[in-house]
Amino acid sequence: MSNDLARFVNSRRRHKTDVAVARQVKIARAAGMTVREPHKYAKHHALDCGNPQCFLCGNPRKTHKDKLTQQEKRLFQDLERQTDRHSNGLSTKEEP
Repeated sequence: MSNDLARFVNSRRRHKTDVAVARQVKIARAAGMTVREPHKYAKHHALDCGNPQCFLCGNPRKTHKDKLTQQEKRLFQDLERQTDRHSNGLSTKEEP
């Protein structure tokens, strides 16, 4: 590392990785898992089992019965009623 900028960029990258690992270790311990190798959570989430057939980890269109994601359900629930998206969701007053 020849200059200060390269040193700073490298230390920031390593710090972000350490913070992400610490966060996933905290999640894993809260879920009751034993953590022997904490750095394995650098690129993987603690509660992701990796099984595509799992109810939590898999694609909701393939694992759930309703075939819609939460975002799609929210979008399609009230198409007749127009709401103001930038407020608390109350109906907008139609102007005469």
